[in-house]
Amino acid sequence: MSEHETKEPVDAGAEAEHDPQFDPVIKLEHKVEVKTNEEDEDVQFKIRAKLFRFDKESKEWKERGTGDVRILKHKETKKVRLVMRRDKTLKVCANHYLSPDIKLQPNVGSDRSWVYNVTADVSDGEPAAETLAIRFANSENAELFKKEFQNAQEANKNASGDANSTSSEAKPESKADQTTEEKKEEKKE
Repeated sequence: MSEHETKEPVDAGAEAEHDPQFDPVIKLEHKVEVKTNEEDEDVQFKIRAKLFRFDKESKEWKERGTGDVRILKHKETKKVRLVMRRDKTLKVCANHYLSPDIKLQPNVGSDRSWVYNVTADVSDGEPAAETLAIRFANSENAELFKKEFQNAQEANKNASGDANSTSSEAKPESKADQTTEEKKEEKKE
């Protein structure tokens, strides 16, 4: 053996005893409060799912993300919306109100997924019409979601009906609506 090939025994005990201590370079004194705009809402339902959106240009389903889908009810307005965030990044992949006109349809070939169209999903910032598919671990979870989805739609129908009948600031959308509103007011008087 040459002098370059000599092996010295390594002391395993010395490495086991070595405990490096690292002090932070910068001390953070203020905690940053992150607002999710979900502070004024109660969670009505929460379940794990995978979300897909249909890309019209390529005519194929694109994965939006996997995570907890939540149905949230606002404490004051009583409006209900669906919010889903991706697992690790917590980026919003679905955010829309559950309006009564949304039709939840079974996905072809699967008893554990649903397909529906939304007119204004704002998960990407700007409201956009999307066709979404949501898949669950099993058919029981899919049925639970359907039940809660329909309950939320009914709650939104009631919330919007109550808001229109009790709010004095509700403005009619068109001239036809305006004349109808005027006739209702005349009948009341």
